[in-house]
Amino acid sequence: MPYDDRPAGVDVFILLRKARWSKTVKRGLRINGGIRADKIRLVDEENNQVGIVSKEEAMSKAQEAGLDLVEVAPNSEPPVCRIMDYGKWLYQQKRRVREAHKKTVHPVATLKEIRLRPETDKHDLEIKVKHAREFLEKGHRVQLSLMFRGRQMLHKDQGYALLNEIMEGLQDIAKVERPSALTGRRMTLLLVPK
Repeated sequence: MPYDDRPAGVDVFILLRKARWSKTVKRGLRINGGIRADKIRLVDEENNQVGIVSKEEAMSKAQEAGLDLVEVAPNSEPPVCRIMDYGKWLYQQKRRVREAHKKTVHPVATLKEIRLRPETDKHDLEIKVKHAREFLEKGHRVQLSLMFRGRQMLHKDQGYALLNEIMEGLQDIAKVERPSALTGRRMTLLLVPK
């Protein structure tokens, strides 16, 4: 954004209002014509201190460079202003916030459930074991739920055998946190990564 005569903070307000991350971006930066001080301490685009100059001289240098004059330290005496691309700076701030958000928001160990039935076919069972393996490799806890219907409750031993077979298939990357237990019509087994 090259030098312009817009009122102070109008474009800053619009950009911050549109962005969800507005609370984390530094507010109240005055740019270009919105800088109030007559004398400022100028820092150029290479981070070199130019010294104390008039506001007009600093704005002309920023305009020559095709960049913005941004007041970065308004409380110092005289205020510190820097020649930089303000839009690029806002974009970088937004990216930093987004990266930090990615690292903190997603909990690593969530519980994933895989549902089975006693009559689940061999191929379907292999697919479900494969999914359980992927979840465990990502660090998630996996709960295997075996659901019985009607007269299937008479063959609970088949359910225990099925869960033990799955547990042996995943033994290399998982350990049992809660062994097979029957509650109502559902038998569960909880596995955690090693």
